[in-house]
This record gives sequence, structure tokens and C-alpha cells, in this order.
Amino acid sequence: MSKNLSELSGRKGLKYNLFDELGKLALEDGTPSKDALSKAADEFLVGKANTYGTATFYDFMRPENKGKKAYVCNGSACLCAGTQDGVREQLEKHYKPEEIGDMCCLGRCHENGAFHIDGKNYSAKTAKEIAQIASAGRQNGQQGNQDNYHVECHGTKVLTADFPGVDAYYELLLSMIERGADACLEDLKKSNIRGRGGAGFPMWIKLDGCRKEEADQKFIVCNADEGDPGAYTDRYLMEVQPHSVLFGMMVAGFITGADYGAVYIRAEYPESIEIVEAAIKDLYEKGWLGENIKGTGFTYNFKVIKAQGAYICGEETALLSSIEGQRPEVRVRPPYPVVQGLFNKPTIVNNVETLAAVHYILEKGGEHYGSIGRGKSTGTKLLSLDSHFNRPGIYEVDMGTPLGVVVNDLAGGFRKPVKALHIGGPLGGLVPVHKIDALTVDFESFATEGFLLGHASILCVPNEYPMVKYLEHLFEFTSHESCGKCFPCRLGAKRGSEMFHKAQTDADYKIDRELLNDLIHTMEVGSLCALGGGVPLPIRNGIMYFDDELRQFLV
Repeated sequence: MSKNLSELSGRKGLKYNLFDELGKLALEDGTPSKDALSKAADEFLVGKANTYGTATFYDFMRPENKGKKAYVCNGSACLCAGTQDGVREQLEKHYKPEEIGDMCCLGRCHENGAFHIDGKNYSAKTAKEIAQIASAGRQNGQQGNQDNYHVECHGTKVLTADFPGVDAYYELLLSMIERGADACLEDLKKSNIRGRGGAGFPMWIKLDGCRKEEADQKFIVCNADEGDPGAYTDRYLMEVQPHSVLFGMMVAGFITGADYGAVYIRAEYPESIEIVEAAIKDLYEKGWLGENIKGTGFTYNFKVIKAQGAYICGEETALLSSIEGQRPEVRVRPPYPVVQGLFNKPTIVNNVETLAAVHYILEKGGEHYGSIGRGKSTGTKLLSLDSHFNRPGIYEVDMGTPLGVVVNDLAGGFRKPVKALHIGGPLGGLVPVHKIDALTVDFESFATEGFLLGHASILCVPNEYPMVKYLEHLFEFTSHESCGKCFPCRLGAKRGSEMFHKAQTDADYKIDRELLNDLIHTMEVGSLCALGGGVPLPIRNGIMYFDDELRQFLV
């Protein structure tokens, strides 16, 4: 059935798609009316249950979102910082409790106190600041929401290099077209760049597979649904270096024969959406997009898709279903997206940071890029550090850089005592501080030590924050964000959350270790994707390294 829905959704193409229309229907009240959903179903030739099922899945379209005027970030970084109860308390002086919702995460992890009003994100530390923002909003066009964070490169400047201007930057595209798709693909192969979204899959293999498929239409999709609490590297690239991402998508299109790119950006990043749309508009005006670009015969167009609040859309097949206007449920693979992706057409899905490295690779050569880093982890990596560091912000380091250099030399150590670093988002490794010196920033080092580099966000769990409460939070996050398609994730995450909650609230209850191990093993081996399959890692890390603290809750 979902394959048929993909075909029906694709009838009108990417430019006018069902998901976009559903989002517009939710703008006025926070959720589409049943009548509006019924009309959308008729227009796109899908069932009314399909449009209703889709709309009720997303945080910002479901009926519970109706009437919401402000949102408080409930991401892990803000949770551990302890700022959000105060933010909510102050907002309740200006809004009714039922007018305040939750968002996760706003990418303000470097300063916390994050909230969202009137389509903009803010961070505030004092009641006075919150009152001013809530009262003034965006009066006289003053946004007043620009945040500042430290950006530093330690090693090779690939992703943090200065932008020379549109024409100078895109001149490389003309020379790449002249060289040909084979040469471009060969450079990417020699570079051995691996996906920066967490999976670490070689980019060139995807491109080569899609290129070999015969189809009348192909797509390049940028996965900019950076939902990992604690991560804001993609946000940095989209807001400060947007052309690096767009250029990478265009080259991917040239190599594979795709003439359309979709940038799927999370709703929690409204500034990113505006900046990327402005960059695309600029490219059209300067003749770098559209039909027969600069007389080369190469045609390429962009579509920005505004997501509606669902962490699972960071999984590539769920993201594709989302664009099609279906419930964003994970698809069984094979077939893989390079064979049957968006609207059942061959599709490349790559992360923001992966695409952003393409310009440097083609400019300097694949062998040069491949010489940076360590072993199979080539190139550089962006890290985002939260507010518990003395110098939080974005750091670009060569792969293989000691983690201790990042924590102590670059970030200046911790502002307060910290017991663990959660690296790579909620599915990443939970690293006790005594293991910092055993790790280097690369895929292999983390895997060897029993952790996961993932997206490489670094979030601190302070000494005073109970580990049992943090593990409950991870299960609860997974339960809320599960697409619900597979039982191990949908049921397992909820049972895990219940177990850890009960252990804290019922003095007579202890978590059975054997039962817990059986639960996370079932989730790990039985889940369809890395959400249910990934959360067991930090749970195991927590139990292994913080047994003294957790022992009172386990039996």
C-alpha cells in the first residue's frame, strides 16, 4: 500500500507536495481541521485515514498542538542544565499553561534556557529577558533572537573556512562539469568520506549505486532534520555556511543524474529555513540554478521542506515517507533509497555535514582529503559542545584528535563537576569522564571502547544529575519519538521508561537486571532502525560505569 501511496503522492511532483500542504493547513490553529484533511486527501487521491494519520503523528500538526503560542525546549542539554522549569514558570506569566508546548531540541545547547515564540527561537537567563521577549515579540521587525557561540578550527579548515562569495565559490562547479561525473566520483572515492550523520557509510558507494539506476527522475535529499539533543553542527552549517551544503547537493545531482534537490529542515530551526531559502534565491538570481546552468547543459532545482516535529525523520526512509505525506514510518530494506526512494525513484539521502565537505574534496583533491584524519576515519569532524564547558561552541578537528584535547585544551574544561559525556545524541555513547583520555575523535576509537561517535555532539551530565533519571529520560525520549512500526521499539522503550520511573517513585520496587538486559537486547536485535536499536548502548554504558550509583535501583 505504501508503495502505491508513494506513486500517488509523486503525481504532482516535489514542488507541490502533500506534506507541504498539510503543514500550511496547520499554520492558523496549530493543527489542520478534519474538513481540510479530507479535501487534501481528495486532491492527492489518497484516503482520508492517510491524511489524518499523517497529521496526527507530528508534534506541530497533531490536535494537541492546537492553540499553542510558545514552546519550551525539553532537550537533554537544557534538561541537564536545569534551566527549563524557570523558563516555563516565567512564560506562564504571559501565556495560559495550555498555550505552552514543548520542542526538542532548539539547538541552543551552548547557552540553554531555550524557548520558541512567534516562529523564532530565543535563549534567556533572567525573568526580565523572558518578559521582554514575550511582550515585544517581533515588533518593528526586530527579531532580537540572534545567538552567538564560539567557532574554532583545530587542524584543517574544511567546514569552517571563510566563504569567498557566490560566484567565486561556484566556479568550481563549472570545472567539475567539464571534468565529468566519473572524475568527481573518483575524487569522492579516494577521499573515503563517510556519512557524518552517525552511520559512517561511505558517500561514494551511495552515489555510485544511484548513478547506475535507470530512471526518468532521480532526487538528492539533504537530511537536515538534526534532532539529536545537544547537536547544533548542522544548524551552524545551514546558517553560516549554507552554500557548502547546496554545492554538495548539486554535485551529487551531477554525478547521479538527478536534477532536483530537497532540503528537509526541522521546524525547530526556523532561522535555518529562512537562511537556506535566501541562499537558494540568490543562486537563482545569479544564474547558478535552473535550466542549463551557465550554458553547461546541467539543470538543477531546489525545494526546501519544512519538517513538523518528529525525531524519527532523521532516519532516511522515514524522512522520504514524510516528504510524500505519509506517516514517517521506517521502511524495510531492501530496496534501498538509491534504488527505490522518494516517490519510488532512485534517491540519495545524505547528511548536512557530509554534503558540506564536497567542495573542499573536489577543490583540493580526494587523495589530499583522504590524507587528513586517522585510518578509515578521514577528513575533519564538527563537534558541538554544550554550556557545561568553559568555552562551549562549534569545533572543527581532524579525525583522530584526542578527545582530551577537545575537552581540556579547546573547550577549557568544565564549569562545574561532570560525571559523563553523552556523545553522539541520545543513541550515542555515554562516556564516563575517566574514559576521556582513552578516546580519539574517530569512528574506530569509539567503537573499540564500546561507544559511538554518531553525530559527535557532546552533552554533559553533571555530578548532581541522577543517572537513574537520565536513563529514564532516554527511554522516554525514545518512546515519544518512536514511529511505532516495530514492537521492540514501540513497546520496549515505554516499558523501559516505566521501569526506571517506578524505581524512583516506589520504594518497594527494584529493576530486575535480567529483565532489563532482556529488554534492551530485544530492542537492539529486533528494532527496524537505529532508534530502538541504538538506545540500548547508552543504557548499557550507564549500567556498566555507574553501577555504584544505580545499584540501589537494581536487583
